[in-house]
Amino acid sequence: MKITDKVKNVTSTIISRFWGTLEQVNFDFTFDTGKSVNLTHEVYGKSDGIAILLYNPTTKKVILTKQFRMPVYVAGINHGFSIEVVGGAMDANETPEITAIRETEEEIGYKISKPTKITTAFLSPGILKEKVHLFISEYSEENKTKNGGGVADENEEIQIIECFFDEAFQMIETQEIIDARTIILLQYLKINGFINL
Repeated sequence: MKITDKVKNVTSTIISRFWGTLEQVNFDFTFDTGKSVNLTHEVYGKSDGIAILLYNPTTKKVILTKQFRMPVYVAGINHGFSIEVVGGAMDANETPEITAIRETEEEIGYKISKPTKITTAFLSPGILKEKVHLFISEYSEENKTKNGGGVADENEEIQIIECFFDEAFQMIETQEIIDARTIILLQYLKINGFINL
């Protein structure tokens, strides 16, 4: 059965535009058995985003961030603090690569020029329409600027964590790192041998 035959009569009602857009989408869905039902799903999102992991193959270190996340707080985990890779939303007319470069300098104070794109992923496709473009990039102390720590006007307070790769990878097992983007990118480095331990 064609997808155009499975999903019909789609309508959308905006519930909120407070930060992102929350909408209720009503549609008729036909199962492979031929049964058709009317469903309503919620879809949430703002703009697409990026996540980037900086690594140094010589020192065998990576750079992560630590910041307060209200959903993590509401879930009762780590007092609301999350250890993550650099990440952020794409501004209008920005490419994912430009966003990765901008966010890297804003959040951790490193100026990079050519991030390597790994893939694009939906992190929670059951409700979020946001796609996240995943990157890695080498760094060295020569890339360090006086920036970093987040953008005060955006109420960001970001702690910069530079640690050995094996320490970061261990934080997945101890659940100090619970962010899916970070787990994916750390595993990507390990699987592909970007840091030889």
